[in-house]
Parts: sequence; C-alpha cells; structure tokens
Amino acid sequence: MLKEKIKQLASKYRDEFVEVRHHLHTHPELSYQEFETSKFVQSKLIEWKIPFTIKATTGVVGIIEGRNPTSRILALRADMDALPILEENDIQYKSCNTGVMHACGHDVHTTCLLGAAKILQEIKDDWEGTVKLIFQPGEERNPGGASLMIKESVLENPTPQGIIGLHVHPGLDCGKLSFRKGRVMASADELFFTIKAEGGHAAAPHLTADTILIASNLIVSLQQIISRNCNPLSPSVLSICSFQGGNTTNVIPSEVHLKGTFRAMDETWRYKAHELIRKHAIGLVESMGATVDVLIDVGYPCVDNNDELTENAWRLADDFLGKGRVEETEVRMGAEDFGHYTQRIPGCFYRLGVRNESNGIVHNVHTPKFNIDENAIEIGVSMMAWLGAKATM
Repeated sequence: MLKEKIKQLASKYRDEFVEVRHHLHTHPELSYQEFETSKFVQSKLIEWKIPFTIKATTGVVGIIEGRNPTSRILALRADMDALPILEENDIQYKSCNTGVMHACGHDVHTTCLLGAAKILQEIKDDWEGTVKLIFQPGEERNPGGASLMIKESVLENPTPQGIIGLHVHPGLDCGKLSFRKGRVMASADELFFTIKAEGGHAAAPHLTADTILIASNLIVSLQQIISRNCNPLSPSVLSICSFQGGNTTNVIPSEVHLKGTFRAMDETWRYKAHELIRKHAIGLVESMGATVDVLIDVGYPCVDNNDELTENAWRLADDFLGKGRVEETEVRMGAEDFGHYTQRIPGCFYRLGVRNESNGIVHNVHTPKFNIDENAIEIGVSMMAWLGAKATM
C-alpha cells in the first residue's frame, strides 16, 4: 500500500534528513546568495539520479516522472534562504555564518522537499504523473524569488496543474498540520519616506522645517489614513519600523528617513491605499514646510489557496495522519512570495507544526531563538511525498 510504503521510508530515512537539516541550519545563506545551499541540493538530486535545471542563478528545478507522466503534473516548492539574524540558540548545529540564521524554517522546508524527492524517486513506479521539484531562492526579499523563477519559466515545460508548499508553524504542536481554503496570507509592500528641509539649530525651529516633528506627525497620521479608509471586514496593517534622522541634541536634521511595511487582504484596496499613502504624505509634509520622496516598493501578492486542491490535500492529510491531527490554519497578515504562484496556477500552502512547549521550543519565526521539534521532519517529509504522489485538482 502506497501510504504505508511512504511512512516506512520516511521513518527509515529520518536520521538522514535530520542531519540534512542540521547541515542546512549550520550553513545559512541570505536571499539570492544561496550558492552553497544550491550546490548541496544539486548534489542530492545527482545522487538520487533526479534530473534538474538551474533557474534564477541559485534556484534548482527537478523532475520526477511516475507512471503515465502526462496524466498529472504537480509542483512541490521549498524556499532556501535565511535571514540577517544573529542566532542565540545553544545547539550543536548553530549557524556558523555570524549574523545569518535560518530563523524562518527554510532549512526545514528544503529538507522536507529533499526527503520527499528521495522517496518519490524510489517509489516512482507506484504513483502516476510528474512531480516538479522547485527549490527557490530569495523568499525573504523583494521582489521574491518566486517572481524570478516564474520569469524564467518555472511554471512551463511542463506546466503544473497545481503547486503545493509548506511552512513551519511555531504556534502549532509538532505532529499536526493545518490547511485553509481561500485567502490565507496578506500582500506585502515596502514603504520608504525621505523628508527633506534645510535643517537648522534646535533653538531656532522657526527658521527651518522640523523634519523630526514632521516625520512623527506623518507616522501617526498614516495610521489614521489606513484605519479610516479600510473596510473593517478586510484587515490591513501599516507599520513604520525604522526612524532615522539626526545625530546630536541641538541640530534639526536636514533629512529624516522612515521605512515600513503595508499589508492587505484585499488586492483592490491595496493599490487604492498606495495612492492614499502617497497623496497624504506629500500633502502633510509640504503643508509643514518640507518636501518628501515617497517610494512604495510593490512586493508579494496575497496567498490564495485554491479550494479544490486544498480540500483534496486536506482530505489526504486526514487520511495519512488520522483525524484530530489536521486543523484549520488561521488567516495571517504575514506574507509569502508563494502568492506569486497562486496568482497564476492553483495552489495550496499549508502549515507544519513544530512546537514543543515541554522542550522549550516555543519561539516565533524571525527571532534569534527560533527552533523546531525535529520530530516534525519525518512528518514533513512523508506528507510532502504523499501529496506529491496523490494530490489532484
């Protein structure tokens, strides 16, 4: 029986893929710099005799053909990049690249897809169709590696009928998965404001425009612009996360720089908000005697899970793990460049539980102490292989 065979192989290779994860975690690389990670993935595919091509410099795309290769074509995706974070975990496989850390679980995602690839290749006579393996760079940085892979025809030759990806979930206990149909994650755009004036002496603010005060007013008023214009049934978030200006106590600086992010669950409102933000920033700053440069760097679209593919994958997960171990994913204002894929073909983005409170594994992603219960790796590998072999539209 295919299900039991996949479970047996995932158990058999468990230690091997825990070590794969350790290797990847120890050697993290930033977005679009995943050169050694890419070579490592390529070496594994060569070892398992899985043909592959290179896209977007460090991206790797493998092909596994089962029986009747054209009967069903499904893509499985994992991201490979790490974050500019100094790791604080006291573990044997701690990052050896100071200031770079797999703090979002992409080492786990890559491990799960590698494990699924090995299993699917080994049992390719037991399932039908073609599985396209997408090891993608640059998820953490605009414009998103997914967009670059798409530009280099990753969704062609052959064209997948659907795409499936997973993400670790530190709020979900190890041993569980979660799925959600429809819109599941927000869009994400980056905001940059440069406020300019002549600058001057702090004791004579009337002789210049106070760029610090103007920037402070802008931050507060932007919150009102968003909250008063957004449909409350479709949430959005604007956060200014960087305020840079001045370097002493008695000089009003000539420039202040603000950086932030805007997230939305409605694509129409998203672009309307861009215009409101731009128009309001220029109007407010100029009314206070300064000028402002506004840059809105359009980032990732919303992640939309296809109802049919997600329902099918959810049922397969229930069958594989048993009832009570698969939950509904919450809607999240976080973003993922997987949205680039779901805007083009049916997609399913699901969550892999990695939390173990009794062992102190409770820290969120993007933090210096993020880690996982490594029992999740066997589940992640086997589930990705199972969906690769069985998921349909």
